[in-house]
Amino acid sequence: MNEEMKNGKDTRIGPLEGIRVVEYGVFHAGPGAGAILGDLGADVVKIEEASGDPMRHWSRTGMVVFGLPDGKSAMFEVSNRNKKGICLDIHTEKGREIFNRLVKGADVFLTNLRPTTKIELGIDYKSITIINPKIIHANVSGYGPEGPLANLGAFDPLGQARSGMAYLAGNDHPTPLHLGILDQSTAIAVSHAIITALLARERQGMGQEIHISLYSTAMWLMYCNFMIKSMVGVDPSMRWDRSLNSPLRNAFLCKGGKWIIGTNHPEERWWPILCKATGQDHLIEDSRFVDQQNRFHHCPELVAVFDAVFLTRTRDEWMDIFLEHRLMFSSVQQIDEVFTDVQALANGYITTITSSSLGELKIPGYPIHFGANRAGMRSFAPHVGEHTDIVLKELGYEAAEIESLKQDGVVCSKPS
Repeated sequence: MNEEMKNGKDTRIGPLEGIRVVEYGVFHAGPGAGAILGDLGADVVKIEEASGDPMRHWSRTGMVVFGLPDGKSAMFEVSNRNKKGICLDIHTEKGREIFNRLVKGADVFLTNLRPTTKIELGIDYKSITIINPKIIHANVSGYGPEGPLANLGAFDPLGQARSGMAYLAGNDHPTPLHLGILDQSTAIAVSHAIITALLARERQGMGQEIHISLYSTAMWLMYCNFMIKSMVGVDPSMRWDRSLNSPLRNAFLCKGGKWIIGTNHPEERWWPILCKATGQDHLIEDSRFVDQQNRFHHCPELVAVFDAVFLTRTRDEWMDIFLEHRLMFSSVQQIDEVFTDVQALANGYITTITSSSLGELKIPGYPIHFGANRAGMRSFAPHVGEHTDIVLKELGYEAAEIESLKQDGVVCSKPS
C-alpha cells in the first residue's frame, strides 16, 4: 500500500503548506491567484467588508447566467475556493489592529485595488512593510504601475482589447475570448510571481513588491505574435483562414457534425502519410501538391478535396485512423465532452467534488502532478465572515473580545 495513502485518503501535504496569504481584493484577476495558492496548500485569508466582494453579486454576462440557486455566484466560487473568509472594517482603530496582526504574521499580501485606493487604505507597499519588512506585496492592475493609465481600473475584455488579443480569433472585428480567459491567465501569472518572490526571499533574504497587470499578461500570452511582428514584420493575428492553411494544419468537419483539427510538422514528412491514411495516395504525385510551396499556391482547391474526404467518416473514426498512423490530430470537443474524456479523467484533469447545495460537480483538477505533494481544491468559497471567529482566535483574541468586536461593528461573522 502506498505510504501516502491512509484509509483511502491522500495524506501528502501541499507544496505551500505553512505559507500564509492575506488577500484584500475583488473580482478575479487578483483573488484568482489566492485560489491557486490555496490549491497548492497555502493558508489564504480573504478580508471583506460587510458588503462583500462585488464578485459575489455578479450573476450574468450577456446570455450567460451563472447565478446559483442559493444566491451565490459561480464566478465567486471560481475566484475564492480554498480561503478563510473574515469580515473586517479596517477603517476603525480596532479593525486596523486586527489587520496589522494578520499582516505581521503573513508571508504574502495580495491586492488588486487601485494605487490611490491602496494609499488611502494604508495597504500600499510602503505602509505594509512598516508592519512586515519581509512580506511579498503582490499587486494586480489593469495596465501596469506606471504611465497615464496606472490608476485606471480594467476588466478582462479591456486587457484583451489594448493588447491586440481581441483580434486573435481571426475575425475582422474584435472578438474577446470568453469567459475570464485573461483574468485566469493573470491569476496564474500572479501566483507564478508570488512563488518566485517567496523563493527569492528564501535564497536572498528579502521581501519585495511585485506587480502584474491584465495588459502585461495578455502580451506575455502573445509572445510569439509580438516576436514574429518585431522580427519579420508580419502580424500573425487575423491570419486563420481554412482555405489558406495546409490540410496538415487545419480543421475539418466530419460526418455527424463534429470537428477534428490537425497540426503536423514538418510537412514534407507527414504529407504522404496523411494522403495514405485518408485514401488519397494519388495526391502525392500530383504536380499541384508535390511540395509545400506548390501546395500553398493551390491550397483552396486542396482544402476543398479534404473537406469532402473528411465528411465520409465520423470524427471518432478518423481519430482511430490517425492514431494508427501516428498523425497528430485531435477531436474538437465541447466542455460536456471534456467532462467524460477518458484522457482527462485518467490524468485527474477533471475531478469530482460534492457541494451540499448542488450535489456532485465536475471541475478542473490541478494541472500539475507532484511526486511528493498534493494539490487541488480543498474547500468552497467562504460566506462573508464565515471564518472570522477562527481567524481571530488564531491571532490570540478571546471569545469575549471577539463578541465585543462584533458588537462594535469592527467584524462580522457568517449569519446563522
